[in-house]
Amino acid sequence: MADIKYKSVPLNEAVGMMLGHDMTQIIPGEFKGPAFKKGHIIKEEDVARLLDMGKMNIYVLDPRDGFIHENEAAGRIAKAASGRGIRHTEPVEGRINFMSTGTGLLKVNKEALLKINLVEDITFATIHGNQIVKQDTAMAGTRIIPIATHEKNIEAVETICREHYPVIEVKPFRHLKVGVITTGSEVFSGRIKDKFGPVLKDKFKKMECEVIKQVFVSDDVEKTVASIHELIEEGAELIALTGGMSVDPDDQTPLSIRKSGARVITYGAPVYPGAMFMLAYIGNIPVVGLPGCVMYYRASIFELILPLVIADEPVTKEYISSLGHGGFCSSCKECRYPVCGFGKQ
Repeated sequence: MADIKYKSVPLNEAVGMMLGHDMTQIIPGEFKGPAFKKGHIIKEEDVARLLDMGKMNIYVLDPRDGFIHENEAAGRIAKAASGRGIRHTEPVEGRINFMSTGTGLLKVNKEALLKINLVEDITFATIHGNQIVKQDTAMAGTRIIPIATHEKNIEAVETICREHYPVIEVKPFRHLKVGVITTGSEVFSGRIKDKFGPVLKDKFKKMECEVIKQVFVSDDVEKTVASIHELIEEGAELIALTGGMSVDPDDQTPLSIRKSGARVITYGAPVYPGAMFMLAYIGNIPVVGLPGCVMYYRASIFELILPLVIADEPVTKEYISSLGHGGFCSSCKECRYPVCGFGKQ
């Protein structure tokens, strides 16, 4: 912690300086308490009251000695670290909070965050990244530990932020047009009512995307491949296939995605629910094979991967594999997602 040294100065020289301790005022029978708190920046209008309190000399911290007040310090950290989609609260007891300005994907540079918190006097905390945040979500906060810190500490943070910019941001969702292909002879023939389509429409709507068309095909590879390309020709910017994602011999969806010419990122993920998930790309168009659990669970592989895809965040095989830590849903009696550990790393 910074070695802060306060000095005694005449009151008429103290304007613009920072109080080094609480200053108690006593008005018999009316008031007893701090008239000014430690860290208060003395203003011209404070002088008369301080004189009435009998203060001719006071202990202050002079900014010219290289110290920065906690409010200014938090403001500089917040400004340096923040990217898109963030607003800052006014400082309260030296802390500034980071609030989202809209719906999007929260991104946090964990490496940079660690470096910042290793700087003397600095604290900076966030919620987990790679999750959906809505407008006015409280996502992070920063403050220094003492009432003031050496400017060199704030400059060190600002350097880290420049090198890793942005440390925190909210990436907006693309307003993608989604084509849905539901496979399976039981649904195609009408023997079983489709329940997956309405669920997907609702999930995509929450991420500001629109399902423009849903088509039904039997367990036929050629027809499924043709449907993928027809939807792309009709303007779909993301293709979601449901049904037939298991390893049963008659489940043809993964094979259909491969035969469509798509570049496969992964088939399978260490996430429960969601192990049979498939992610591929035809050019820049994402093609996802969604297992049945997406229909039944409030939180599944869909909630962990699709927000990244829609925010145009690169998704690699390595990243999906890393979800093994935190990718197990405990199946709580009352789902509290995202206020739980599922998908958090």
